[in-house]
Amino acid sequence: MNDDQLLRYSRHILVDEIGIEAQQRFLDAHAVIVGAGGLGAPAAMYLAAAGVGKITLVDADTVDLTNLQRQIVHVTRSVGTLKVESAKQMLNALNPDVQIEALDLQADAAWLDANVPRASVVLDCSDNFATRHAINAACVAHGVPLVSGATLRFDGQISTFDFRSPDSPCYACVFPPDQAFEEVACSTIGVFAPTVGIIGAMQAAEALRVVGGFGETLAGRLMMLDSLRMEWNTMKIARQPDCPVCGAHDTHALNQTRCNCASAAASSAGS
Repeated sequence: MNDDQLLRYSRHILVDEIGIEAQQRFLDAHAVIVGAGGLGAPAAMYLAAAGVGKITLVDADTVDLTNLQRQIVHVTRSVGTLKVESAKQMLNALNPDVQIEALDLQADAAWLDANVPRASVVLDCSDNFATRHAINAACVAHGVPLVSGATLRFDGQISTFDFRSPDSPCYACVFPPDQAFEEVACSTIGVFAPTVGIIGAMQAAEALRVVGGFGETLAGRLMMLDSLRMEWNTMKIARQPDCPVCGAHDTHALNQTRCNCASAAASSAGS
């Protein structure tokens, strides 16, 4: 770490639980963020500000005027441009030391299988179930920690699935891919802007704890936010032996009952 970095990150380094060791792990880390919208915007900005060495942004969408109500990484002049390029400009201005890889593409199963293994952590900031399950499957297959967030209207949810632990549940343990959920989007039902900021910032905090190796993440817990009443609920989640994604690898014969409580945010739009 050079003198400029020591000064830039000094307020992290002063925190006993972080220090120079965890800050160096931030600098050495590679975060993949799928979705450069409402959740991906604050998550990417906090990770860049914290000095995560490389951030890969994956999104095939362009900036629309309606995005600017909540997607704080974009500005008015970005309307009509690629979200990943708009976000890259903002993140480069925020911290030029961070390497930003901007990919204008859909994160399909093939891309995820090829690229998830090179990540330290993956942040799911996407806006549909198919992508969420594809990200989860790739992270399970390659043992890469996943931070999943979702928002809709006043509802938000977040959890961390840390596949470095053999006991970790996966996204499919909580929201089975064969279970019918109503797919809804911000474009049709709306979202309270600060809700995505809260959940996206928490995704960044989870990712930093994962790569920094300090504190306690949300692994094994699902947090749900009602920002209309500003109430939080936390639910314990466990790995399911019959999970179609991770159950085949279960060596601990966990017998907990699956919780099928999908909040409205489960099908939410990250953008």
